[in-house]
Amino acid sequence: MRSGRSTASILLLLLILLPVSARAQQNTGTVRTDHLPGIRLLEEIQTVITTLAEQAKPSVVNLFPISTTGWNQERSRERPPSGSGSGSGFIVDSAGYIVTNNHVIGEAAEVEVLFSDKSKLTAQVVGKDPDTDLAVLKVETARPLPSATFGDSSTVKVGQWVLAVGNPFGLDRTVTLGVVSGIGRENINLSRYENFIQTDASINPGNSGGPLFNLHGEVIGINTAIINFAQGIGFAIPSNMAKQVIEQLLTTGKVVRGWLGVGIQPLTPELAKKFGMMENEGVLVNEVFEKDPAELAGIKPGDIIFKIDGVVVDSPNKLSRLIGTITPGATAKIEVVRDLTHVILHVPLTERRDQPVVVSRPQARTEAKLGLDVQDLTAGLAEKFNLRESTGVLITKVETGSLAQAEGLREGDLIKEVNRIDVSSMRDFNAALSRIRHGDTILLRVLRENRAFYVVLKSTE
Repeated sequence: MRSGRSTASILLLLLILLPVSARAQQNTGTVRTDHLPGIRLLEEIQTVITTLAEQAKPSVVNLFPISTTGWNQERSRERPPSGSGSGSGFIVDSAGYIVTNNHVIGEAAEVEVLFSDKSKLTAQVVGKDPDTDLAVLKVETARPLPSATFGDSSTVKVGQWVLAVGNPFGLDRTVTLGVVSGIGRENINLSRYENFIQTDASINPGNSGGPLFNLHGEVIGINTAIINFAQGIGFAIPSNMAKQVIEQLLTTGKVVRGWLGVGIQPLTPELAKKFGMMENEGVLVNEVFEKDPAELAGIKPGDIIFKIDGVVVDSPNKLSRLIGTITPGATAKIEVVRDLTHVILHVPLTERRDQPVVVSRPQARTEAKLGLDVQDLTAGLAEKFNLRESTGVLITKVETGSLAQAEGLREGDLIKEVNRIDVSSMRDFNAALSRIRHGDTILLRVLRENRAFYVVLKSTE
């Protein structure tokens, strides 16, 4: 990645100062840089950055996961064959606690730590959280270690300068300067809970787990990923998210999150229109799990979750992230929209279980006919398609090139609702279809292997 892009702000200042330089050259024939007004400004900026780099580097460490193999209970400790480190980390407590990415340490229980003074210690893994790609290590030391301080990532603004420090390709404590290119980045598919800070500060393999500093020397992010085919695009986990995870890892060695017990999907333009909402104005509940907090509190399929504890929900990722930050046993104030009416529900959350929450479906569109063959669900068909339901209308055939196929429907899907009306048999299904006028759209609630989702179809012509 080209570091020139990460210093665009300084180059802009130089361009502004070029007219001053040109005038000096015309008047004297030579350029006396020590007399140029802009030079003093640039030197002051340079001093801030170099001072920050010097203060930041000692807290950054190079990490080498130690693989453990053994036969007959004999252990051999080996570092990876490559001479370069596997990743970066930084000290968050002078007593020896270190933060890094979960993917840096992998399955290792011990990690060799190389410090800025070239000393080495072996760290034990305190805890890790794959859902946010964070891990905490601990080294035993008799001396206080230089540590970094977290800042408030909620104050980060697009365009502000940042400094990334890490060990790319084994080059110890490499410093790169850039700006924040974006905030709140999600759907990158790097972890379950995503709310990344995007930066153009040059980040390369080996930077993972290293800190992203603001100009006050505070860690506002943990560098975690790059897009390999792009230049100037890197991602960091916000410090506020990291602090919550680290606190739990230090206390209990694991992260416990709240659980609501719903299946959700984004509000596409078609779905939003059917439910009388704006696109991305809340998320759609397509399933409510039996005896889980949502069902007990009265949340229903077809509800739009609009706010959680006063915070607007505009994507499934954000809903999952907000629920995940609430401690199990605490009560969440959830605002839902039901039949265009806003309803406030108070939902005591339980502990999250390892079960997917978001149901996705293909986004392709076509104007072809519906192309569905359906029949009543039988016990044999329920067993064949791994359905726990005893009633409903089963899709037995989807025509090639039909709208149903383009919307992702397939043989074995079970239709449970047509335009918000429950259907338990072909009679119900036909009755619901009879109410649909020429050119209307059809909202279906569908179960596939006991997971639900909504889909919008255009009626046959």
